[in-house]
Amino acid sequence: MGAPAAPDAGADFAVWGVDARIVVSDPAVLAWARDIADAELAAVTAAASRFEPASELSRINAGPRPSRGVELSPLLAEFVAVALAAAADTDGDVDPTLGGDLDRLGYDRDFAALPVDGVTLTVSRPRRPGWERVTLDGRVLTLPDDLRLDLGATAKAHAADRIARRIAEETGADVLVSLGGDLATAGRTGRLWEVLVQDLPADPAQQIAVPNGAGVATSSTQKRRWRSDGQPRHHILDPRWGLPVDEVWRSATVAATSCVRANALTTASIVRGLAAPAWLRSLGADARLGARDGSIVTTGRWPADVGVL
Repeated sequence: MGAPAAPDAGADFAVWGVDARIVVSDPAVLAWARDIADAELAAVTAAASRFEPASELSRINAGPRPSRGVELSPLLAEFVAVALAAAADTDGDVDPTLGGDLDRLGYDRDFAALPVDGVTLTVSRPRRPGWERVTLDGRVLTLPDDLRLDLGATAKAHAADRIARRIAEETGADVLVSLGGDLATAGRTGRLWEVLVQDLPADPAQQIAVPNGAGVATSSTQKRRWRSDGQPRHHILDPRWGLPVDEVWRSATVAATSCVRANALTTASIVRGLAAPAWLRSLGADARLGARDGSIVTTGRWPADVGVL
């Protein structure tokens, strides 16, 4: 009779103002996995952070921008391409050109450093959608002067996918990576990962199991909140106005074939409000929406209770 398999090993840390966790099936490779994650996160920060003044993205946002476009590094080009694809897939609900709007609302630095109250802002007319005016030809980005990119709606989830895939490929272990609720899994076996779905501690909780290679993401109007002009704000904006969306849903969770796909659907669900369930059903998406009154709406194969996706 063989020896029992070694238990999973995990490491918790903080990055980009959120809690992060890595779990691997082989304890012997945990330090290696953490090194891979740290290298990936440092590279993404240097390329795509809106809050790091020296990042490649910050320098592009600051301008000036030549009319012929700006050649991006391979990594930033990848993250911009992912963001534009999410915008197209959601009909612009996930718009990566809201950086200037977030700045005007006071979200112009890492969340932990935001002041108690922000600036006064008045919006009297609809905002012109920005993502359709951005082009990426290979690695050459053309960005109109009136727009600033913010990749926050997709970058964290895409980073989780990249990290999980790289750890699995290089170490041979099964792996789960969670970056502030954006969760990616990878590995060579058919194992299931048990995941607790819950937004705030007082919210309804549910245990689900997701297979290797899947991603789970949650978007919430209850987190990353601050005040601007005496009004409570959150970070999910309606691209039509550049203001926080109405809080029809406290949270939206989706399981999909990648974390970035799941995250695009959760963000778009928050933006779509009451229209979200029908839209998710039309896509066959496995989703769980938490309403303001505490009720839960599910679509696709999302289990009514504990279950496997």
